[in-house]
Amino acid sequence: MSVALVTGAGRGLGAAIATELGARGHHVIVNYRSDAESARAVAEGIGTAVRADVTDPRDVDRLVARVVDDHGRIDVLVVNANTAPPPFASLVDLTWEAFAAKVDGELAGAFHVTKRVLGVMRAGGRIVYVGSTAADYVGGGRLAHGVAKNALAVFARHVAAETARHGITVVTVAPGAVRTAASEHVLTADRARHLAEHSVLGRVLEPVDVARAVAVVAGEELRPATGSTIRLDAGWSVLVGGPTS
Repeated sequence: MSVALVTGAGRGLGAAIATELGARGHHVIVNYRSDAESARAVAEGIGTAVRADVTDPRDVDRLVARVVDDHGRIDVLVVNANTAPPPFASLVDLTWEAFAAKVDGELAGAFHVTKRVLGVMRAGGRIVYVGSTAADYVGGGRLAHGVAKNALAVFARHVAAETARHGITVVTVAPGAVRTAASEHVLTADRARHLAEHSVLGRVLEPVDVARAVAVVAGEELRPATGSTIRLDAGWSVLVGGPTS
């Protein structure tokens, strides 16, 4: 059985990804930082919940060591943890502290867990980064979020280049607007309606849409896509010409 580690999987998008991977036969390590009860509920029947702050290298060392001790390997890594909520503000209103926290949190979580997992991942491993179409979209109040996700996408491409000779597949899945509890404050009913009216599918994304895409990348079929970004925006960019997050 394939062993998949999903960071930030105790709730929201990460929980949907963990659940989908579990349904497809992976043993899932449900990483969480604070909500143990939710994480254990997600892990029930599909794997194990393990607490770790992925921005802390010591926590990451303990997390990976435990998974290897228990299962001997990590076949799939999904880097999803939202380590710092994006401050939706223009540059005029944005503080350096808030901006730096978002960018640093995004990259620290990806850096530490990727580096440690690569030390134990064997040929044939898969790494999936959950990005955002905000990496390519210049929109009001999205400066910190966009820069952080753009940096993550660049990081992923470099990881893909460095690991290709080891037979590891690295892909970024970049969703647009996804309806989750965390997005309620920005994805209002009016905003969701606008996005739906200007997309091919006529709706915004649900967590399961992203989870299914991640699960496909976590399989064997998309190895030739290593180093690429798969955008999920319900067809917004087809009709409007720009991404949606």
